[in-house]
Amino acid sequence: MNAVTTATLTCPRCGRSQHAELRTDACQFFYEWGHCHAVLRPKKGDCCVFCSYADTRCPMKQQEREESGG
Repeated sequence: MNAVTTATLTCPRCGRSQHAELRTDACQFFYEWGHCHAVLRPKKGDCCVFCSYADTRCPMKQQEREESGG
């Protein structure tokens, strides 16, 4: 699997975007936003902040999608 390991996160509080590295060994449950200091948490049903607020899902979800043929 060739997972995408960078993503653009968008803060739901201030609306700013920034690039971030995705963890490849675990989901990231908390992310403190540098601009407004909001602490992001995943939305209900998502495994991590990247699945909720980024333009790319986390590597684990990317792998699940690849394995399911989607």
